[in-house]
Order: sequence, then C-alpha cells, then structure tokens
Amino acid sequence: MARPALRIDAVLVQAVIAGALSFAHLHDLAAAAGQDGWKAWAYPISVDLLLVAAWRRLRNDGPSRLAWCWFVIALVASLGANVATAGLLDLTHVPAWLRILVAAWPALAFMGGTLLAHSATDREPEPPAPVAPATEPNPQPDTEPEPVPAVDDTPALPAAEPASVEPAPVAATPAVSVPAALVDHARKVADDHHARTGTPIDTDTLRARLGVPPQLADAIAAQLA
Repeated sequence: MARPALRIDAVLVQAVIAGALSFAHLHDLAAAAGQDGWKAWAYPISVDLLLVAAWRRLRNDGPSRLAWCWFVIALVASLGANVATAGLLDLTHVPAWLRILVAAWPALAFMGGTLLAHSATDREPEPPAPVAPATEPNPQPDTEPEPVPAVDDTPALPAAEPASVEPAPVAATPAVSVPAALVDHARKVADDHHARTGTPIDTDTLRARLGVPPQLADAIAAQLA
C-alpha cells in the first residue's frame, strides 16, 4: 500500500510562523522583566498552553464563563507581549508594574490550568419535563335522587287546530336591465367554465367571476339559460 505524499498546508505553515513569533515576543518580555535562563523560555509555553486549554474547553464542552475568562486572560497576555515588544516599551527599563505581572503569571496560569482541567462545566440544567396531573375519579354525589312524579293516565283533550294562515304575497322582483356587452362577456365566462369543468356554471360562480350584485347575476343567468 503506497504511503500518501507529504503535503504542506499553508494554514499550518502560517500557524507555525505566528506561534514562533509570539513565542519569541513572550520570551523577550520575560527576559526583560528579570526572568533569565530557562524561566524566560517557560513563560511563552505557559501562556500558549493556557490559551490552547481554554479554547479546547470551549470546543469540547461548549461556551462557559470559566473557559471564556481564562481564554481572554491568556489572549491578553499574548497580545500584550507582542505589542510591548514592538517598540512601544523600553525593554532596558521595564516598569515595576510589568515586573510584578510577569512574576505573578506562574501562579495565575497554574490556577487557570487547574480549574480548566478539574472543574465541571457550568451549563444550564435542562428543565424537567412537565408531569401530567393525575385524574381523580368522579366523586359520587351525596344527594339522593329526586322522586319520579306519578304518571297521569287521564287522556288529554285534543288540541285545537290552528287556523290556516295564508302566505303573504311576494312582491314581484323588478326587472333588471342587462347590457348586451355584459351578457356576451358572461356567455364567454360560462363557456370557459363548462369547457374546463364539464358542468354548467352556477349563479354564485358567475357572480363571483363577473363581480356583479346578486340581482344582476340572476338576470344574466336567466338570459344565458
């Protein structure tokens, strides 16, 4: 089985170069602050490892206040060293407050790494599922049943038939004049409806298609019949 050829990833090369530069800046700042020998080389390793540990905690366990706090602290330490060694700070005369920060960094990084490695995630707990309330059986009523009234066997007298009421005369609907052009248009609509559906068009559909009042639609339907 042939081994895959070694491929150089541009992103990996860029990461190595950026890491080496940041490593050198942290070393120079630690050395200028009085940390000589192997201690100056341990400072960049401590900062970068804390940054990687916080980022890994964010990726694996999700966002949390603890991981974000130590990620920001390590990022500020790395960026601060890069900016300080860019000529903005005289490395031959480092101020006292910077010497204090550099000297206190090992204890701070040890505490951050320990918390990231051994503390549980502070995710919000999932709300419990709602429990359906237990249904109680219907209680039996305490009242006694009402007595059934006695049935009267006496035959009832036949009711008088109501007098027949003659229906009121319906007023004749006045004739509605329909323009010939509207009748021709309605006939085209009816023919189109019959061709598409196979059934004659009804009055409601004709009124909806033409957008006319009901009386006018009835008059048009009468002429189309």
